[in-house]
Amino acid sequence: MAERPVAIVTGASRGIGKAIVKELAESGYNLVINHLDFTPQGEPDLSFVEQTQKEVESLGAQCKTVRGDVGCAEDQTRLIDFTRSEFGRVDLLVNNAGVAPLNRTDILEATEESFDKVMGINLKGPYFLTQKVANWMIKQKKQHPDRTFRIINISSASAYTSSPNRGEYCVSKAGLSMMTKLYADRLAEYGIGVFEIRPGIIATDMTSVVKDKYDKLIAEGVTPIKRWGRPEDVAKAVGAIAQGRLDFSTGEVINVDGGFHLRRL
Repeated sequence: MAERPVAIVTGASRGIGKAIVKELAESGYNLVINHLDFTPQGEPDLSFVEQTQKEVESLGAQCKTVRGDVGCAEDQTRLIDFTRSEFGRVDLLVNNAGVAPLNRTDILEATEESFDKVMGINLKGPYFLTQKVANWMIKQKKQHPDRTFRIINISSASAYTSSPNRGEYCVSKAGLSMMTKLYADRLAEYGIGVFEIRPGIIATDMTSVVKDKYDKLIAEGVTPIKRWGRPEDVAKAVGAIAQGRLDFSTGEVINVDGGFHLRRL
């Protein structure tokens, strides 16, 4: 079994997730990447995850990939069972997988179908995946009291910022924020730290569809630091936690948003 610590990162084939797994590889972790990419024709797409795997392995880490829907209980179990069979341990879980509504729709017209999909992936999935992983971490802690275990949730400034044309996304991220507090409280007795990283305007596929809008807002000063955030900005915060630099903290929120949360007058 591997001696390097092992991290599971969901939604990690590209964007913020890809930056996170590369940061963790450089921090001495082996990786299990969860992904669920599709081609425009709706077929499974392995191109992104295969490229990410190559880049991670070039950094000296072992990297395994598991295709699956984080919102599906069976896929959660399969992800954990795969990690156990390949590495025999998990030291860090990063709940990064998330989706926006397929269509931005006014809250007065939004559908239950869209709500259920977004909530299933963004909140229900992480909630119960964390439950499963936390129970495994507790067992490992009893067997290996010298090891340190951590859980990180990637939320969003939308956890507290109203966007009525994608209400289900905002609600899911607000729920993820409370979930962080709940698990931080419950797992503290086992020495398992739980953290929330709250990105702001980050350049990813998700935000590319509203690039012009955010270009204008940034130029006008919506964030004190007048630039787009990069996936690597989020990854550096994950790295600080993974390296043990915040081990006397838990339930902490780290804003990676160019100062958006300051709410300036």
